[in-house]
Amino acid sequence: MSGAYSGWLIGAALLLALISLITAIRNRPMGLVLLAGLALIEVALLVQAGLAVARLSEVKQETATFIGYLAGTVVIPPAAVWWGKAERTRWGPGVIAVAGFTVAVMTGRLLQLWNGTA
Repeated sequence: MSGAYSGWLIGAALLLALISLITAIRNRPMGLVLLAGLALIEVALLVQAGLAVARLSEVKQETATFIGYLAGTVVIPPAAVWWGKAERTRWGPGVIAVAGFTVAVMTGRLLQLWNGTA
């Protein structure tokens, strides 16, 4: 796993969380910008998962935990889209804000497990 790629992914997820939080504070439903952001994050997560699985033997610690975090991060954006579309109040973007923050934290944890610094 590349630290630069993971850093970009963490930054993008936090930016999505911030935009979602602002949308929730403004009492607006989920719009096209948040959907596009979630799609971009999902594609980036799938690329990261593919790269990580290809080099899975290089994981320094707790391979099962690493795989669990990797699978969890890939599932979060589609779940946020589903929940955000179902909830047409301010809480839809609120869910997306939590999802963005969660992806950022879990990606940071993946990087720790990969480098063996956890």
